[in-house]
Amino acid sequence: MKQNLVEEERIQYLNHSPIRHRGDYLLYWMQASQRAEWNHALEYAILQANILRKPLLVFFGLTADFPEANQRHYQFMLEGLKETRAKLIKRGIKMAVKIGSPDTGVVEAAKRAVLAIVDRGYLRIQRTWREQAAKNLPCPLWQAESEVVIPVEVASDHEEYGAYTLRPKIRKLLKRFMRPVEEIQPEFSSLDLRPFEWETELSNIEDLIRTLPIDKTVPPVNLRGGTEEAKRKLRVFVTQKLPYYVKWRNDPTKNVLSEMSPYLHFGQISPLFIALQVVNADCGEPTSQEAYIEELIVRRELAANFVFYNSNYDSWNALPGWSWKTLTKHSKDLRKYLYSIEELEHAKTHDQLWNAAQKELLLTGKIHGYVRMYWGKKILEWSETPQEAFRIALYLNNKYALDGRDANSFAGVAWCFGKHDRPFSERPIFGKVRYMSLNGMQRKFPVHQYIQKVENLVHQLER
Repeated sequence: MKQNLVEEERIQYLNHSPIRHRGDYLLYWMQASQRAEWNHALEYAILQANILRKPLLVFFGLTADFPEANQRHYQFMLEGLKETRAKLIKRGIKMAVKIGSPDTGVVEAAKRAVLAIVDRGYLRIQRTWREQAAKNLPCPLWQAESEVVIPVEVASDHEEYGAYTLRPKIRKLLKRFMRPVEEIQPEFSSLDLRPFEWETELSNIEDLIRTLPIDKTVPPVNLRGGTEEAKRKLRVFVTQKLPYYVKWRNDPTKNVLSEMSPYLHFGQISPLFIALQVVNADCGEPTSQEAYIEELIVRRELAANFVFYNSNYDSWNALPGWSWKTLTKHSKDLRKYLYSIEELEHAKTHDQLWNAAQKELLLTGKIHGYVRMYWGKKILEWSETPQEAFRIALYLNNKYALDGRDANSFAGVAWCFGKHDRPFSERPIFGKVRYMSLNGMQRKFPVHQYIQKVENLVHQLER
């Protein structure tokens, strides 16, 4: 048995109950890492199941009331879960899905478990689920981290001020944690375990969605969920787009982004797998590889650090003191334009670039990363108060973006208001918070081409 299969820093013991040797199976509570490969928590669970000579059962809690989630998010997630279930079956592992709050569902699923292992999430609700389950489970609950390359508390023991303070800490640890996840075979199949009366079938996603009491006002987008689709897009990125990434990544008229964020959000692909594919690529442009790793590891894990150590990550109170003070000082400044949340939501502003960004979000579930910065800055400029702007930006992003409602989204919105940034020259409304203008965007890329690209998409979908 390979006891060092997973770095020990990835493992935490959430309660101190003794292992129940008379149980029927070991339980892996899959919640954040929704994949059957490159998953530290899954492989660690298989290892422990083999040691205890038990089959492994995978449990997923399908809550119908995840904050701000809607049909767009559920469709994408369930497509991935259906694929994951099929891959687990090929490995001799049964996956049981229960509709309801995951923290109570896992207690039901663990009634015959010797031990439970769970993956890790960083948001308030994800941490609360694990804390509550740890108190109520009849067996031990161990946690294995697989959604970041460097475990959060190993990278830093406090909230970091910005990327420049976290970057050197990450770099010192990369060699230790940038190693492949070894896949091991379960020694005992769980496919013949008797079914639970509460199991939910995943074979017909459309029928399942119809029965779920979820918000159905936001339709799905033309983007398929699942690990295989994520890997296909990653192959295209590494072989065709990566050499041009550093040159054109801020130009939304050039299709050079990896499109990994929705798949990372739902845990359908491993950030470690992506990182190793990029650093080992023979793309002939090392600066592009370095720039992408900066975004994937340093910036993404700075966001995880933010939501983990700052309990106010989803509110105005998360901002650093300097930005809070300067925005408050300028909160009464005259706004040339003021838009209601309804006007913003339906892209009814005077700014064609902003409208195009919002339409892209409505129709595709994403905005090009560079344009999304401008999108957030303009909401600040066109709202009655910075507090109202913060609320609107989070609302629109979390409602429509496939990668909304996660650490990256909370950090991204907060960045528009000064988080993880520095003070700039003072100006009306923004104070010392970084300003972005239409003229500045026009110097970066052909804005009219981007607007036309989005309008063409609108016409295609209207046919």
